[in-house]
Amino acid sequence: MSNTIHFSCVQCGKCCHDLRLPLSVDEAIGWLSDGGDIQIYADAIPWPEEPPLGDLQAQHKKRQSFAGRSGTLPVRISITLVGSFEGPCPHLQTDMRCGAYSKRPRVCRIYPAEVNPFISLDPSSKLCPPEAWSTEKPIILNHETISDVEVRHHVAQSRDANGRDNGVKEQLCVGLSISIAALANEGIAIYSPRREVALDALNAAQRSVLVKQVDHPIRWTITTNRTSTRSVLEEIGAQAIPPDCVKNDTMKFLSFQAS
Repeated sequence: MSNTIHFSCVQCGKCCHDLRLPLSVDEAIGWLSDGGDIQIYADAIPWPEEPPLGDLQAQHKKRQSFAGRSGTLPVRISITLVGSFEGPCPHLQTDMRCGAYSKRPRVCRIYPAEVNPFISLDPSSKLCPPEAWSTEKPIILNHETISDVEVRHHVAQSRDANGRDNGVKEQLCVGLSISIAALANEGIAIYSPRREVALDALNAAQRSVLVKQVDHPIRWTITTNRTSTRSVLEEIGAQAIPPDCVKNDTMKFLSFQAS
């Protein structure tokens, strides 16, 4: 791949259909208040000991998660708030322009650049058509550095929000009785609370963190559809169950692996 990548939006609208948009807590509250729906993605990473400071990927995962415990096993829980919709985005206009451009989520402002510093921008993995990547377009990436100052600013804001929101996300799980997470890289636990329930719970979680009236940590259960993985998790002290044993009508399990 070239060290220099060119890009400019051609307003094809492909990136505005059938999406799950990662949102910060403030963005999720705004999204719900404007009549949208969110989903809550939960996954767990076994964390038996702290990684060395030189392990930058592990440190990044730590910043994007909060500490928990499954059985006797320390874990890190990653919660992603996702603006969900089928078909076109509710703000997409007939001319493929954004009807909420001034208050669109950061992820929309950043795309197709990457937020995760350990994922390289790959045009072939994006929805944008070939003409958007023409060498006649402005440079978006030069030697892994985002050229656009505004995009670079939004990437930094997004990374900061991901870490800053962890306390609110943990209290959101308390408020919604979310205590089951999928094992990272094997699947995702997806919760779909009703709009008014999600909005009330988010506002309550934000208030509880602001006034430092937080509830006790959750005892987490890890779900995976792989029998061998559950056996390993149980051997190291975790509480693990198959997805079909989850008794929660608002949760579904999306597997990344064959059982």
